[in-house]
Amino acid sequence: MRKLAIGAVVSGALALGGLAAPAAQAAAPALTFTKVTVNKGKPIVVGTTAEVKVPVTYTLTRPADLTIDYKSNFAGVMLYRGSLKEQENSIEPDAAPVCTTTATTATTVTQSCKETLVVDPWESLYDSADAGTWKAGGFYGHLDQELDESDDHISVEYGFSLWGGLGTAKVQRAAKLTVNASPEPARAGKTLTVKGKLTRANWGSGTYTGYRGQKVTLQFKAKGTSTYKAVKTVTTGTGGALSTTTKATKSGAYRFVFAGTSTTAAKSAVGDSVVVK
Repeated sequence: MRKLAIGAVVSGALALGGLAAPAAQAAAPALTFTKVTVNKGKPIVVGTTAEVKVPVTYTLTRPADLTIDYKSNFAGVMLYRGSLKEQENSIEPDAAPVCTTTATTATTVTQSCKETLVVDPWESLYDSADAGTWKAGGFYGHLDQELDESDDHISVEYGFSLWGGLGTAKVQRAAKLTVNASPEPARAGKTLTVKGKLTRANWGSGTYTGYRGQKVTLQFKAKGTSTYKAVKTVTTGTGGALSTTTKATKSGAYRFVFAGTSTTAAKSAVGDSVVVK
């Protein structure tokens, strides 16, 4: 299907020869979107390069006499920031959903639908404001055009409807976290220095940059055991740097753990093993 960004139908039509917008449009069809679930209810975590495919499920009820063919008309669920009429950003599906009819009446058809939103950090996200809570909206659009000008005539008919208040989804920056404990090997009772770095995706620059002023937990897992236990809390400094000390008591692995924030995903470093002699 054509990708339908908010206003894409209208702006595309207006771009054809400077056509003026009509004073009024036909009434929106009676569509109802319910049970909208984005990414199985989990945050959408996005790094700096890889596209993230986000599953969306919902129930759509439409008039029985309305056929949605995903060629000349479209329906689906999108994410947006801001208000319905003044959106700061939006993410729409670029392929038709897969829908299964679950109920019919004399006047309506109810379908269970699945679609995929593709979040590309280069094309979909722009700055720090894109990290946070987005809204889910159901949309319907149609575009009918006849652009053969051999008879000195073209026609364009378009329309777009959007229903908000269908739920929310959290978009978060991906984080990276490192750890290194030294010296290795260590002597029992002596001081170990544990360093690391917490960074997070910067969509504006396409790089990972330091995350300063964040609480991170140093954990230790003794050799032969399977559970990490908290040692102390450390705060990231300039550039997301981490540095602390602890006493070497037994062989095992150290790691830093970041619990995450509303805008940045949680992350655990891969444990760094230390032999204590």
